Amino acid sequence: MLGRVRSLYLILNLKTLVVVAIAIVSTLVCRRYGLSADFPIAVVMTAVVFPIVFSINAAYQRRESALAEYANMKAHGQVIFLAARDWLEERDDALLDDLRQRLLALFGATRDLLTSSHSDMREREKKVYDGFSELSLFIRNDLRGNGLASGEVSRCNQYLSKTLISFETIKHIYQYRTPITLRTFADFFLIVLPLLYGPYFAFLGQDYPWSLAYIPPTIFALVLVTLDNIQAHLENPFDQIGEDDIQMDVEGFVSRLHA
Repeated sequence: MLGRVRSLYLILNLKTLVVVAIAIVSTLVCRRYGLSADFPIAVVMTAVVFPIVFSINAAYQRRESALAEYANMKAHGQVIFLAARDWLEERDDALLDDLRQRLLALFGATRDLLTSSHSDMREREKKVYDGFSELSLFIRNDLRGNGLASGEVSRCNQYLSKTLISFETIKHIYQYRTPITLRTFADFFLIVLPLLYGPYFAFLGQDYPWSLAYIPPTIFALVLVTLDNIQAHLENPFDQIGEDDIQMDVEGFVSRLHA
């Protein structure tokens, strides 16, 4: 129940109240001065609904791509751990503990990067690359030094390469958003249309009692702003604000790597 209330709060906020107030005031003024017109509602679909729905779909696809690439990172990290556990002639628990700590540092640095602001991205990005470097040194020095065959060392390096590729894909999803100009276009009309459509809602409310005449502009504004808020929360799947964000349980992942 609390989760539902929180979800409702995320999509109904101050912006919602502002746009609803604009729609109601515009309708009130038009009714007061007898301004009414039957405007085409298709303009709303073209100017606001279509861009917002397009942006929601694009943001959702970005989130799904990020989930797939994060799964690839975890899978290849786990395969490197299994190689260190099962491919050597003798199992070395100290070696496995060292690998766990390196994986924890790498995935922890990745999480810190993705959940932070862009202002300190370069510093946090360096820590991720340091984590990849430590993992590369582990493969070269520890696995090969403990007798792992050269072909299997090469295969581990391929797993590391695929992990790095997945990280770069996730990083670009973190860096770049859905088209900014399209979102700006939608935001502009999100404010302008409730204001300009006052005569239309005054026209619709001619046959309604005074208390019911403001329900259509209220619903109109609520639908538009709610869609826009949904898009805004899907835009960054790593900011840990919306309930659809990607949760990176790094400690849980590493703890499940058993010797």
